[in-house]
Amino acid sequence: MTDTRAAAGQTATLAILAGGAGSRMGRPKEELRIGDQPILSYLRERYQWSGPTILVTAPGRGRPPAVEGFDREVIDPVAGEGPLRGVITALEVTETDILVVASCDMPLVEGRQLLWVAQQLEHRPVAPLVMLRRAGGEIEPLPFAIRASALAAAHRHMTGGSRSLHSLAELEGAHVASVPQDWSASTWTNLNTPADLAAFLDHPGVS
Repeated sequence: MTDTRAAAGQTATLAILAGGAGSRMGRPKEELRIGDQPILSYLRERYQWSGPTILVTAPGRGRPPAVEGFDREVIDPVAGEGPLRGVITALEVTETDILVVASCDMPLVEGRQLLWVAQQLEHRPVAPLVMLRRAGGEIEPLPFAIRASALAAAHRHMTGGSRSLHSLAELEGAHVASVPQDWSASTWTNLNTPADLAAFLDHPGVS
């Protein structure tokens, strides 16, 4: 694990989205366990993020296991509006200029990668957000970094009918950065189904 305590992680807030229903998983993903610990605890240890942290949950599903590891839990005002609503919910309460957004169902994202996207936005003071593009040209919506000042634009974007995270790359001034070559394709492992979870738990080094 990479320690982010000495760099931009101290001046950015990390928000983890945990509001999805987990219909294909058969249960909410924030209730998953990795070995002997809740997935949220696993992620906090993996990231080693020293700055402020926010957990975004859904109505009726507050206080998931290991919520106490976060500085703050915020609950979407309405269920079922998708991850963009979760981003807006986090932007409404963040107290730092930069918000780094990750998801509770992507267990192979590393702390150094979260730090990298924060730094990319920090180095572009006029950009409202930074998203990532893989070598094949595909935009990966998570993780990404967005400025607190982009709240109004993000809200207008959602109320205008755009609900996907990908679509935030269309905001004026948004920057799409190429993924560094040393990032593994496994970074985007997503736990959508019980089979995904079983395959992940079978990986060497996952306890």
